[in-house]
Amino acid sequence: MPIKPAHRLAMLPPYLFADLDRKRKEAMARGVDVIDLGIGDPDRPTPAAVVEAMVEAVRDPATHRYPSYDGMPAFRRAAADFMKRRFGVALDPDTQICALIGSKEGIAHAPLALINPEDPVLYPSPGYPVYRVATIFAGGTPIPMPLRAENDWLPDFAAIPKSAASRATLMYLNYPNNPTGATADLAFFARAVAFAREHNHVLLHDAAYSEIGFDGYRAPSILQTPGALDLAAEFHSLSKTANMTGWRIGFVAGCADIVRAIGKVKTNIDSGAFEAVQRAAITALNLPDAVYREINETYRERRDVAIAGLRKAGIDAQPPRATFYVWFPAPGGDSAKFAQDLLERTGVVVTPGVGFGPEGEGYARIALCRERARLEEAMARIARA
Repeated sequence: MPIKPAHRLAMLPPYLFADLDRKRKEAMARGVDVIDLGIGDPDRPTPAAVVEAMVEAVRDPATHRYPSYDGMPAFRRAAADFMKRRFGVALDPDTQICALIGSKEGIAHAPLALINPEDPVLYPSPGYPVYRVATIFAGGTPIPMPLRAENDWLPDFAAIPKSAASRATLMYLNYPNNPTGATADLAFFARAVAFAREHNHVLLHDAAYSEIGFDGYRAPSILQTPGALDLAAEFHSLSKTANMTGWRIGFVAGCADIVRAIGKVKTNIDSGAFEAVQRAAITALNLPDAVYREINETYRERRDVAIAGLRKAGIDAQPPRATFYVWFPAPGGDSAKFAQDLLERTGVVVTPGVGFGPEGEGYARIALCRERARLEEAMARIARA
């Protein structure tokens, strides 16, 4: 008999990066020399000290058993120490930290823990697609908060319809921002916390790119805002910052009630992170600042190559202060057509802005995750086209 998928699956667009991967593979099958600037997957190796810690941990049979759901005490302490050292935020590792199998897991499970069917959820658009998808899976109603250039890619809380603001139970934010590379300061976070408090929202901040900054910029944490620990939690990940995308390790930190709710979902439908990975992550959380400065300097150099190349091609691209993305106007305004034409004419893959939500139309994103020589070649091809 025919299998009928759940109705909620019909509400989902094709997952952006899966579609990009399909098109990339089709081009490669035709013999095209593809330069993939689409997906934000660091190309540099994980720091050697982290790899060595992992090797040692894997050899210990104690790590081969089921891990605890909320994470090893040592990992949670290391996460709490990181938050204190980096942001000056004091957290209880037993109640305000929970280990995650990558921050995506916690971001996706949060609506299951925190909203009821049909509850509106405010999310940034353009934005990471998981915010909207997770809301749909939980039976909620996703309400986009448009991010626009004229507002420095920050949501305008005053423009949110009062009916949506009053009924919403949860709001996602993400700074430094994917896909735009925009940043937020503590004054903005104070406005966000005040808005959430006024409307009884749970506030979830995706801080996956907090450690990738240039030109002296260091991102703040929303948890630094007075009163944030009453209603907010923040997701951190080692995927992007320590070149550990395949390792799947992160944590949620903040309001104990939020952390507990996400942990309860995790206990029932998920598993804990492999303890060997957690031990390696402890090393990553304590790497010398010099290691991260070297990683960021690599991205800064690539950023400058990309900005110069796009400007040479007549595209008004602005250099971001954070993330490893460059967000730029798509010539012609149709981002999907631009990305498709670019791939066919040059073999260069970029991400169409519309894939991050309708509000991303008219823009495209480059990920700076290729060696400088390949990035220079990609820019030369774009300029020729």
